[in-house]
Amino acid sequence: MITHSVNRGLGASLGTGFAAAQYLGADAVITLDADGQHDPAEIKKFIEAIEHGADVVIGSRMLTGFEGMPWYRQVAQILGNLVTFCLFGAWVTDSQSGFRAFTRFALEKIQIKTNRMEVSSEIIAETKRHKLNLVEVPIKAIYTDYSLSKGQSFFVGLKTLVKLVVRRINQ
Repeated sequence: MITHSVNRGLGASLGTGFAAAQYLGADAVITLDADGQHDPAEIKKFIEAIEHGADVVIGSRMLTGFEGMPWYRQVAQILGNLVTFCLFGAWVTDSQSGFRAFTRFALEKIQIKTNRMEVSSEIIAETKRHKLNLVEVPIKAIYTDYSLSKGQSFFVGLKTLVKLVVRRINQ
């Protein structure tokens, strides 16, 4: 098991995990947020997309019509998608999804430079920059009091926006 001695954030965790997967020679990596929002039974959709040529697969809650998503999460999701598009020129329906898959080839190309929540948009930017084949698959979200308590607050969202602008300037 690999851990950080202090909480360095989602981006740092993904970066460390990607490096470990490459070191171990993994053919693919699948990530799920730790809040229980994603159903592991849907992993087969991601594997099928990779088998059909995808380099990066994003599970999209939007492709199922915002089912069960609170209105404020819907607004935040749409804003996240717009910011990702405006800053990096890449459109996806669920830019903040934590349910993703990556091929070994994609892991070799994607360079994660951010440590926190902004990594979700950064992954999409890196996918576009390296012209990787990105596919979205529909997923259902499991919303509980716990999973809803784990989202970004308004102020975390503002900090994420500033970090994404800096990331874009330094790209």
